[in-house]
Amino acid sequence: MKINWLRNVIVVVAVLFSTMSMALELDEAKQNGWVGEKDNGYLAQIVAEKGVQALVEDINQQRQKIYRELAAKNNISVEQVEKLAAQKAYAKTLAGHYVWVNGAWVKK
Repeated sequence: MKINWLRNVIVVVAVLFSTMSMALELDEAKQNGWVGEKDNGYLAQIVAEKGVQALVEDINQQRQKIYRELAAKNNISVEQVEKLAAQKAYAKTLAGHYVWVNGAWVKK
């Protein structure tokens, strides 16, 4: 069961980062330092920039839906899925992009 759970989380992460138009917008927002990955598995806006909040909300809604589905499918909590997804997102975050560490934004 644990292997299935990990495999599902890997699939989630791949889906989250594979939507082409969203990925392009998200990549631009990350490169410009407008958004970063939080330790809760979701994105957050770092600086005010037109359209960024809508992008963050849209991506976070998609992530939340997938996290809930995975949690239900694997009989685990959403918080567990969020935590693992955050770890995967941190690992995939490119140098120069922001992650939330100990209550502050840090450039990786």
